[in-house]
Amino acid sequence: MSQSGDPRERSEHQPPRRAGSAYAKAGVDIEAGDRAVKLMSASVKATHRPEVVGGIGGFAGLFDASAFKSYRRPLLATSTDGVGTKVAIAQAVGKHDTIGWDLVGMLVDDLVVVGAEPLFVTDYIACGSLVPERIAAIVSGIAAACTAAGASLLGGETAEHPGLLAADEYDLAGATTGVVEADEMLGPDRVVAGDVVLALASSGLHSNGYSLVRSVLLQQAGLRLDAYVPELGRTLGEELLEPTRVYAADVLAVVRATEVHSMSHITGGGLANNLARVLPATVTARLDRATWNPAPVFGLVQRLGDISQPDIEATLNMGVGMAMVLPPASVDAAQRILTERGIASWVCGEIHFGDGSVRLDGVHQA
Repeated sequence: MSQSGDPRERSEHQPPRRAGSAYAKAGVDIEAGDRAVKLMSASVKATHRPEVVGGIGGFAGLFDASAFKSYRRPLLATSTDGVGTKVAIAQAVGKHDTIGWDLVGMLVDDLVVVGAEPLFVTDYIACGSLVPERIAAIVSGIAAACTAAGASLLGGETAEHPGLLAADEYDLAGATTGVVEADEMLGPDRVVAGDVVLALASSGLHSNGYSLVRSVLLQQAGLRLDAYVPELGRTLGEELLEPTRVYAADVLAVVRATEVHSMSHITGGGLANNLARVLPATVTARLDRATWNPAPVFGLVQRLGDISQPDIEATLNMGVGMAMVLPPASVDAAQRILTERGIASWVCGEIHFGDGSVRLDGVHQA
């Protein structure tokens, strides 16, 4: 069932079939797909920017690009991603209305680091058995995050894969497209010695490292998802399903108001590896762990898994979801905007002449 122009309709991969037909007996329920479309329609429509053209039922989503005429040299930016094995937690807990938010966070926050404004998102959901309410819940999370990021949910696909996925299993992925003025694009070429690194707090684990987290907490330590963990102040399942923070609109507000040289979305690989991707080979970033204290979940995983500091930092975000490299004169304005938008931030390091590496010194606050 494809969603183009608006919510999902039947695609060439899943032609209309009668209830009780051979296709239905094989495990593909077209009527359930149609009901899922109706359930998700309102949330999808609510994301539409004025540039979206057309309505429900098209084979392709349409976006009016005439606004690009006002750009001197518009560059289109694109990103694609998924949410990894965090879906296993959502399925085990039976909570499906935030995993779509995670998907959009992974997409638009990769895109925005070059300074691009996210325009639209498309998604793909594969499931073993199409349960309309579950699909609608997933899409409601996607739509809510699109609204937060200022992007339209322009299209998508729901595919039923009986025999490949178990009835309660699903996976999701997506792509996003944005635009940035060529001479305003952020990147390593803007970074100079004397810049500082501004860390933006993550909301938790986000959507990376869940294979390690599940292995340590659920398999090695034998914790239950419904168990209350005093260290976390809530159940383990609630902690692991904490939605990924969507920074796109917030960091664009900073970029438009003050000078920013580069940004890094801290995902798989951790802070040092991702920050190094937005530095030139002529500088080194020196970061001080003492400037922040990671949330308890990071310490829990490290302790129960007996994981070394370099190993945990190369896997999880350790409390930093986005990093900005900017001149010292921009810090106050950037932090003021971020605070007004509910995002904690702090200067965690400086840029020096060097070799393109990132160095982490000190120890985290107690």
